[in-house]
Amino acid sequence: MCQHKPKCPSADSADREAAHPVAHHPEQGWSLLCNGVLLFEDTGELLPDGSVIAPHRPLGTESVITAA
Repeated sequence: MCQHKPKCPSADSADREAAHPVAHHPEQGWSLLCNGVLLFEDTGELLPDGSVIAPHRPLGTESVITAA
């Protein structure tokens, strides 16, 4: 599917999110990459074969406020 030079990573490679977006819909929270991966705003992914990759946001980025 990818026509870029050099070719984008395939949907089954570890760096699949580096592929170029061919459709971007931030108002709906998703992008379609040229390797067929649907990338969601929450970092979840739907691969072309129907496999689901759960969201993988970095942990520990939220502030915790405690009452004194």
